[in-house]
Amino acid sequence: MSNLLVNMRDQHFVLFEQLEIEKLFTTEKFKDFSKDDVLMMMNEAEKMALNVILPTYELGDKQGCSFKDGKVTVPECYRDAYKKYCEAGWLAQIQSPDVGGQGLPFIMATANIEPCYAANFAFLMYPGLTHGAAALILHHGTEELKNKYMYRMFAGEWSGTMCLTEPGAGSDVGALRTTAKRLPDGKFLISGTKCFISCGDHDLTPNIVHPVLARIEGDPPGTPGISIFIVPKYRVNDDGSVGEFNDVKTGNIEHKMGIKGSATCTLNFGEDGACIGELLGKEREGLRIMFQMMNEARMEVGMQALGHSTAALEHAVAYAKERIQSTPVWEMKNPDAKPVAIIQHPDVRRDLLWMKAYVEGLRALNYFTAYALDMSLAFPEEKAKWFGFVELLTPICKAYTSDMGMHITSKAIDIYGGYGYCQEYPVEQYMRDCKIACLYEGTNGIQALDLVGRKLGQNKGMNVMNMIGEIGATIAKAKGVPEIEKYAAYLEEANNAVIDLTMTFAALGKSSSFLIPILNASPYLEVFGDLLLGHFLLQAGAIAQEKLNKIYEEKGADTKGKRRALVHDNPDAAFYEGKIASAKFFAVEVLSLVKAKCAVMKVADKVPIEMADESFAA
Repeated sequence: MSNLLVNMRDQHFVLFEQLEIEKLFTTEKFKDFSKDDVLMMMNEAEKMALNVILPTYELGDKQGCSFKDGKVTVPECYRDAYKKYCEAGWLAQIQSPDVGGQGLPFIMATANIEPCYAANFAFLMYPGLTHGAAALILHHGTEELKNKYMYRMFAGEWSGTMCLTEPGAGSDVGALRTTAKRLPDGKFLISGTKCFISCGDHDLTPNIVHPVLARIEGDPPGTPGISIFIVPKYRVNDDGSVGEFNDVKTGNIEHKMGIKGSATCTLNFGEDGACIGELLGKEREGLRIMFQMMNEARMEVGMQALGHSTAALEHAVAYAKERIQSTPVWEMKNPDAKPVAIIQHPDVRRDLLWMKAYVEGLRALNYFTAYALDMSLAFPEEKAKWFGFVELLTPICKAYTSDMGMHITSKAIDIYGGYGYCQEYPVEQYMRDCKIACLYEGTNGIQALDLVGRKLGQNKGMNVMNMIGEIGATIAKAKGVPEIEKYAAYLEEANNAVIDLTMTFAALGKSSSFLIPILNASPYLEVFGDLLLGHFLLQAGAIAQEKLNKIYEEKGADTKGKRRALVHDNPDAAFYEGKIASAKFFAVEVLSLVKAKCAVMKVADKVPIEMADESFAA
């Protein structure tokens, strides 16, 4: 039975049949884990998601966070859930046992977190940001900072945030105005305002530790002059207990479209001149250090959007099977015809398959990126290749998954019809909660600029070429499977078109038309995402077809009728047929358009740049 959050059978397929993650367990780095460990932990994660986190979803949205007398209160239902989540050890899954973690491969943690994100991402932001902030201290802090803050944060005893954005410095981080003044004891007085700080203030933990970007007085302007500081809400006494208030005041909380259970705050540091911060890492390396947390957060945002998408799909399919409405179109002239479940109607089936294909493709994309990070650690001799995949794919995981997540959650509402627009059903909340994923941790436009302006040229273009090599291998494999051979041609055509466009962009970037790649960065990221999903879906389709053929052979299903009957009765056969259908559908419906989209960009039209500002709303 579906858990209405995530298709665990597809999770297992991606992990063990597509990525074959068990090869990780043959390495020194991850030798202590096995497939049984993965399955056991995934089952425990499902229980945590269903029994502890999911009950907070609707209630947390309705209650939201409140702000009174300078203090923020989270939904009451979050308290017990936060305690149970942290006590079960989920906060620091990937960290070493030496610091309170479990040492899991990143891909295992990714699979574990998907149902939890699908259950209530707003709640998961509190432990998620805490983990990211603690990891910064782990990698860049002194032993004093680690002992003072990190262990309590990894345990969930204290929480953490990420403080970059200011009213006048959003995407342009270098424009920040927060300052740090040296003190005789080596610490700093912090002064400034940060806004849109997720989980910036709350009452889940007795202390909140803020990594804060600021400029030391006298340091140069722009990003080269930025340092990073650890600034607790309350100072810490010598015995490790919570001490006096550290002059970190909450100015307000935002009233948002979604993720209402996550407190988004304006924080004022040093209004009374008494905010003390401690330098993290070296001076003027703040942005480089913070980007470790930013890149992790961008991968998490991709998983956030996947969580909303998979839950929306699971609910839409369940509703379509239950909702009885209208006779089938082929029975319209039959006066005795009975109305059927809407899943029988062609247009609904098309929408459901569209959603299914994207969700499965996005899952494979995000899981592969997590797996690539593990491979870079497990096989140091191949680190450049595998970490190159992580670098290249991170902006695509973040931007493409969240963009498509909005479309998927919107289609889920369509399946429900007018009911989907009402709070009686959860799909409208999935869409509201998903939208922020397109905006924070660097808007999707910024991600596209990062891809085109930085990532394509990284490692002298080898990261892209290695990915193209992976896609080429999928094309060759699919061509050898007769049932899907013709669909491989769509992937090949799309691959060639994207390669050609990438080379065109490289040439334009060195010419007077250098603005063309910038102007088309977002549509370029979209076609690259289309290509990647086509690759993962065809790769899965080829595997599934071979598995399905084997089942047919074992069961003696040697005719079309017998095979159809088997699919109705055999869950594995039904699953594999669904994977093949996703691959075929995506190839025809999406990959077939990539060449045309690339051709449009190659026209190098400059109309959006050349028109006058006044003409946008004349």
